Amino acid sequence: MPVISTYRLQMRGPASGQAFTFADAEALVGYLADLGVSHLYLSPILTAAHGSSHGYDVTDPTTVSAELGGPEGFRRLADAAHAAGLGVIVDIVPNHVGVDDPTQNRWWWDLLTHGRDSAYADYFDVDWTLDPDGRIVLPVLGSDDDVADLTVDGDVLRLGDRQWPIAPGTGSGTGPEVHERQNYQLIGWRNNVCGYRRFFSITSLAGLRQEDKAVFDATHAEVKRWFDEGLVDGIRIDHPDGLSDPAGYLVWLRELAGPEAWIVIEKILAVDEALDLSLPVAGTTGYDALREAGGLFVDPTGIESLTALIESAGVDYSAIEAQAHTLKVQAVTDTLASELGRLSRAVTAATGREHDRLGDAIAALLSHVGVYRSDYPALSAVLPVAIAETASAQPELADPLQLLAAALDAGTEVATRLQQLCGAATAKSMEDCLFYRDARLVSLNEVGGEPERFGVSAAEFHQRASVRAQLWPSAMTTLTTHDTKRGEDVRARIGVLSQVPSLWSGLVRGWEQTTAAPDPVTGLFLWQNLFGIWPADGAFTTEFRQRVHDYAEKAIREAALRTTWNDPDEGFESAVHGWLDSIIDGPVATELTALVAKLDPHGRSDALGQKLIALTAPGIPDVYQGTELWEDSLVDPDNRRAVDYAARRQALTGGEHPKLRVVRAALALRRERPDTFLTGGYRPLLAAGEAAEHLVSFRRGDDVVVAVSRWTVRLADNGWGQTTLTLPDGVWADRLTGGSHSGTVLAADLFADLPVTLLVRADA
Repeated sequence: MPVISTYRLQMRGPASGQAFTFADAEALVGYLADLGVSHLYLSPILTAAHGSSHGYDVTDPTTVSAELGGPEGFRRLADAAHAAGLGVIVDIVPNHVGVDDPTQNRWWWDLLTHGRDSAYADYFDVDWTLDPDGRIVLPVLGSDDDVADLTVDGDVLRLGDRQWPIAPGTGSGTGPEVHERQNYQLIGWRNNVCGYRRFFSITSLAGLRQEDKAVFDATHAEVKRWFDEGLVDGIRIDHPDGLSDPAGYLVWLRELAGPEAWIVIEKILAVDEALDLSLPVAGTTGYDALREAGGLFVDPTGIESLTALIESAGVDYSAIEAQAHTLKVQAVTDTLASELGRLSRAVTAATGREHDRLGDAIAALLSHVGVYRSDYPALSAVLPVAIAETASAQPELADPLQLLAAALDAGTEVATRLQQLCGAATAKSMEDCLFYRDARLVSLNEVGGEPERFGVSAAEFHQRASVRAQLWPSAMTTLTTHDTKRGEDVRARIGVLSQVPSLWSGLVRGWEQTTAAPDPVTGLFLWQNLFGIWPADGAFTTEFRQRVHDYAEKAIREAALRTTWNDPDEGFESAVHGWLDSIIDGPVATELTALVAKLDPHGRSDALGQKLIALTAPGIPDVYQGTELWEDSLVDPDNRRAVDYAARRQALTGGEHPKLRVVRAALALRRERPDTFLTGGYRPLLAAGEAAEHLVSFRRGDDVVVAVSRWTVRLADNGWGQTTLTLPDGVWADRLTGGSHSGTVLAADLFADLPVTLLVRADA
C-alpha cells in the first residue's frame, strides 16, 4: 500500500522502565486508524542492549527483540495493522552495533575471543595496526591501572561486574598476565584512543563494514524476511553517512527491499545542499522540511534586538561562523583524535610520507566542509573548494594538504575515512556543542538548521516546497523526532520571542538583575528554554522541576563552556541548579507565568500553522508519538517519555482539541485524495493587502488549498484590515470549520475561527 503518512512509535522493552512493546502498539492500531495515518512507523525492533530505551544499540541484527515481543509479537502487530488498513515502516541501524556489554553481542564476543581468526573479524571496522601486537584496543577502563585488578574466572576475565572472553589455551596465570595474551587490550577511556570505528565518539557502538556483501547479507537477513513475508512496506535508515559507501549500500538495500519499498534515509542536509538524485531512495527523514516549516514563523524584525541581547553577554555574534570553524577543528583534534590518528596513518601508508602538520591540515580542511560528507556525485566540487579555502586561509598547510590530496587519489581508504571523520566532526561540533551555546533564538538550533539564518522567508519556503514536489514528493517530512532538541510546540512558542524581542530583552535584563545566572551566556540560553516549556497556569509539578534540572545539566555539559561530560565542574553545575530553583520558587516565576499566559496563544497559533503545513506540503508527513496534542518535550530522553494515549483517545472522540482537529482533518484528507498530495504538485497562492506578509498559502493539485496566519503578535495590533486571498475558481469548503468560501476572501473571514484553514474544492 502507498505510504501517505506515518505515525512514529518509540518501542521499549520492560527493562527500560517505560515499556512500549508490540502488544502495546497493537492496542493502538484502532486509535491510529481513526486518527487517519496510513502507516505505523516503529523505532528499531531488532535485539538491542538489555534495557535499551531507544533500540539504536542493536546487539543482534539477526533477531527481533524478545523484550518487545519477538517475531511472533511483531507478526501479530503487522497482521493487526494490515487488518485495519494500515501498513508498517521500521527503523533499521546499519552503521553500528552495541558492544557495551560484550556478553550480549555474540559477534563481538567471538571477535574478542579469536581476534583475526574470528569468523566475524571482517564484520567490524577494526584498526589492526593501532597496537604493535595487533590486538584490538578497547578504551573501557576507568584508568590503565585497572588492568591490575582483572581476575580470571573460568574462561572470562572479570573486573567488577564486567567481563571479557579468554582465548582458548591462554587462561593460566593472574588476571594481568592473562590479559597480556588476549586478542584485545583494555585501556583507560581517557586516553581517547579506540581500536575500532565508533559511532561518532561513542565507544559502546562499534562500526560495521557494510561495504562487505557478506556483512550486508548477514545483517539484513531479518530485514529481507520482513519484505519477503509482506510484514513491512518500507524502512528508515539510521545514519547512512557513517558507512564506507552509503550510495553502494543503498543500491544493495533497494535490491533487497524491492522497487516498491519506501526507503528514507537519515541524511542531514546543509541549507545549500541538495540530496543526490542518483540515490535509490524516496528522500530524507525530513530535518530540512522541519527547518522550513518552523522557520516561516520566525519574525525577521526580531533579529536586531535578539542579537543585541546576546552580545550584551559578551558574545560577538558576527564571529559565529569563525566559532563554528574552531569547534570543528577542536572536535577533530580532541574528541575524535583516535579517528584522526587512524586517518593520518592511512595517508602515510598510501603515500609513503609523513608530515608533522598533517593532522592540523585535515582538521582545518574539514572545518571548511559544510556538509556531513562530500563524496556523493552531486557534491564533487565541495572538497576541492574546501581545499582551496584552507590553503588560502592557512598557506603554511599547503604541503600537508598536497600530501592528503595525493593519498585521496591513491586509494579508497583515505577518502572513506576522511568522509566518515567529517560527518562525526560536524555532529560533535555543531549539533552537540554550538547548538547549546548559541542563545540568540534557540528554536533555530535544531538538527539540520543553521541558527545564523534567522528564519525562512515565504519566498524561500515556496521555492523549496516546489522543488520537493518535483524531485522528492515522497520524502519524509516532520516536526518532531526522537532526536529533536525541542519539541515542535516548544519551538513554536520560543519562536514568538522573535515578534517581541524588545519585551523579552527588557524582561531578561531585569531578571538578571534580581536572579542572575551563574554565567551570562548559559543564562540567556536557559531563559529561552524555560519560557518554551513553562506552564501557562504557573502550576509546577515535581516532574517539571526534575525535567528542567535534567535538561539544564545536559545542555551545559554539551555546551562545554564551563563544564563537560568528561570533567564535570560540580561547583558550576550546583550553581546552575540553585539558580533554576530560585527562578521556580522566587518572584521571577510570577512574571514568567504572566508573560507565558500572554504569549502562549500566539505560540499555539504558530504551532497549528506549522503543523498544518507539515501535514499538507510536499512530502510524506510523520506524526511523532503524542504530538497530535500539545506537547512540551525537550531533548532526549525527555522527548521519549511515555505518551498518555487514554487522553488522546478521549480527545479524538470529543473532537474539540484544535491541534487534534488539524491533524485528523489533514490526515483524513490525505487518505481521501492521495494523488493530490503524492503527485498533485505545489503552487503558491499570494495574499494582497496591508497584512499580506502575515498570510502564507499554497495549493496542492486542483482541489486543496492551505492557508495559515503568522506573526500574530504584530497582527493583533492592527488586524487584517482589507487583506485578502483570491482562491482558484470554484467553491471551497473548510474541512476544519465547515464553512465555505469562493472568489476573493477577506483574511479576517478566512481565519475567523482558527488561525489556519484547510480548503477542499467542493464543486468539482
